[in-house]
Amino acid sequence: MQAEPQNAVAAIRVSTTKQGTDGDSPDAQKEQIERFAQNKGIVIKKFFVFLESASKEQQPMQEAIDYCKNPKNKIDLFIIKSIDRFTRGGSLSYDLLKNQLEASKVRLVDIYGVISSESVNTLDHLGFEYKWSRYSPSKKSEMLEAERSKDELRDIMSRMIGAEIRYTQLGYWMRQSPYGYVSEKIETRNGKRCILRPHPEEATFVRKMYELRARGILTDKQITAELNNQGFKTRIRYKRDRNDNNKVISQTGGQPLTEKAMQKMLRNPIYAGVNEEKWTSGKPVKCVFDGIVDIELFNNANEGKVTITEDSDGKLAIIKGTPVSYLVNKGVRNSEFAFRKYVLCPDCRKPLLGSSSRGKAGKYYPAYHCSNYGHYFRIPKAQFEETVAGFMSTLVFPKDTVDKVMDAIEAEWIRRQEDGEIVARRLEERIQTLRSEAQLTITKIKFLSSETAIKYMEEDLLKIERQIEQLINEKAIKMTEEKPDMKSILQRVKNLLDHPIELYDKQIDPIKKAQFFRLFFKDLPTYADLQNRTPQKGVLHPLLDIIKDPSKLDESLMVIPRRIELLLPG
Repeated sequence: MQAEPQNAVAAIRVSTTKQGTDGDSPDAQKEQIERFAQNKGIVIKKFFVFLESASKEQQPMQEAIDYCKNPKNKIDLFIIKSIDRFTRGGSLSYDLLKNQLEASKVRLVDIYGVISSESVNTLDHLGFEYKWSRYSPSKKSEMLEAERSKDELRDIMSRMIGAEIRYTQLGYWMRQSPYGYVSEKIETRNGKRCILRPHPEEATFVRKMYELRARGILTDKQITAELNNQGFKTRIRYKRDRNDNNKVISQTGGQPLTEKAMQKMLRNPIYAGVNEEKWTSGKPVKCVFDGIVDIELFNNANEGKVTITEDSDGKLAIIKGTPVSYLVNKGVRNSEFAFRKYVLCPDCRKPLLGSSSRGKAGKYYPAYHCSNYGHYFRIPKAQFEETVAGFMSTLVFPKDTVDKVMDAIEAEWIRRQEDGEIVARRLEERIQTLRSEAQLTITKIKFLSSETAIKYMEEDLLKIERQIEQLINEKAIKMTEEKPDMKSILQRVKNLLDHPIELYDKQIDPIKKAQFFRLFFKDLPTYADLQNRTPQKGVLHPLLDIIKDPSKLDESLMVIPRRIELLLPG
């Protein structure tokens, strides 16, 4: 008489969804288990597929074991590929799971034959049997295999997470890309690594967000309304079935921007190319890729609530909240010593400070001096300012330098014009979308009979019409905005570069005069450089930063720049 075939369930597990598509995939495991069952005459009633780690406290196999424990399902065998596919929680987890199956008289089987069905009674020759005398000869090897699987998991996770932490500290990106960025793998000296690139559409919203906040004209509510009118939508994300990675359960996102979400994005230093997270030990790390905005614009947009600073050694720091008193640059805006920290000591290259010493007769003598007590350097204030004026009188820019500045301004001008066209196009697309929604709402009303439903639909229609009217007015304003003459702007900048001493002398406010002087240096000069009138440092780098908004560069800015404080160091 032929034996009745045994019923079984089969469990398939891969540690990650990536492993589910690369290497030891569910399909490969299923094919091996089916071939094993066919050769043994076993009927597989159900397959369980787990695309998650088995290192969690709640073992994923518990769902399949609970199915076997139900006597209605009439399961005899529990088939797995190998012990490391059953659990990686070590011998303790393996023993707990297997004991549940044995209590339900379900035998655990692996296709490699490590788990033996043989059972030995050590008192069989005497005709007695106790609970402790019955054991499985393969139990020890099973436990060793379970522990080996746990060790393998630890080794794999240590190598993977350790490498990700190391590359994060080197400035690469190891996580999901935030809004405004896309991930991209490039060849580097550390191998093929992941960085972030600005998203072709999302990055424009992020940049616009920072620019509007930095200008300080609109409230956060008005900024969010402006971006939403241009079509801002949060990134759509999909939630997938844990047992079937190809099955989408739900989706989130696609929502307009809120004030809270915008403020959270503005405070995130990753948009300035700086990463601060758990893997950097909470310390800011300069990324190997550029941010969507620069650090200066980031600081201006956050209005002192979050400030990124960088010292002369390139070390970054992030100050959150109002800086404490000892972190504030004291005296920088002291009109009596306006050039304080703008010129370096010729001996130790530390920034010069300013103070007035009292003489024997009670008279005060203002001077600039070095704070290093290892040597003495002190220059009277009048002599110092005379040296600065003498340097400015001989400041001449080569033609190629002037051409670079003019080209940079023109390129920025063109970019802003293109941004304006993109904004207008988005407004038009938004208007057309709303019109389509209005037409669809009208069509739905025609088929409704409920007065309550019609009332709500009519309210939605009125709301859509108000939005359309608002967008049309906003588009008309943007299209009729008067654009400054680019030629006149370039001419004014050329005058600045051709006659710096004349504009320097026109500055009445000492602070403005010192800031104007600071414009022309990428790195601070020493006092000896000013005396010899041969500074070795590059110039015009801060000047390129200040001319970021050509539309604001009118005649008044050439005499006393109104926004110079926002755009210069200090």
